[in-house]
Amino acid sequence: MIETNRLILRPMTEADKPWAAAQCADPQVMALLGGPQTREASDERIDKMIRLQAERGFSFFGLFRKADGRPIGLCGLKLFDAEGATLPGEVEIGWRLDKDCWGQGYAREAASASLDFAFGTVGAPLVIAITSQRNAASWGLMRRLGMTRRPDLDFNDPRFGPEDNPTILHLIEAKDWEVGAWKTA
Repeated sequence: MIETNRLILRPMTEADKPWAAAQCADPQVMALLGGPQTREASDERIDKMIRLQAERGFSFFGLFRKADGRPIGLCGLKLFDAEGATLPGEVEIGWRLDKDCWGQGYAREAASASLDFAFGTVGAPLVIAITSQRNAASWGLMRRLGMTRRPDLDFNDPRFGPEDNPTILHLIEAKDWEVGAWKTA
């Protein structure tokens, strides 16, 4: 479990499946993430997160607001495994929030804590993030986190349509991230 000023990040559990499925079914939340998913597909993703957390010690965390305990999304780490990936096996960070939580700094807060975890606990030499060119909010956050756009590492991801390809890649190396610095910024 990781705590920030406003959030608790904790491994996903079976009990998180209903709210995660509701989020996965939201067309606005999922518009740039491959589209809405069925309950079955969402549950399979949560099962995978639970398994990877047990096997590797990291996966995506559920994000819960401290103020009211409400689950608001996911943020965390996985090994980059997209088909056609240019850096397979590297640590990838990602995030997803309920639409009423967009623009409030929650994603940056959770992503900063997740990068601390990646570099300080997992020992990753670098962390990557991917998105589509259309997802300006996501790649904007990547830049605010200090990640660098790497057009030479873009790739066509078959999970997404032509309007979201090529998939663009940003990265940050451990030497360029100061663990904990975001807490005082």
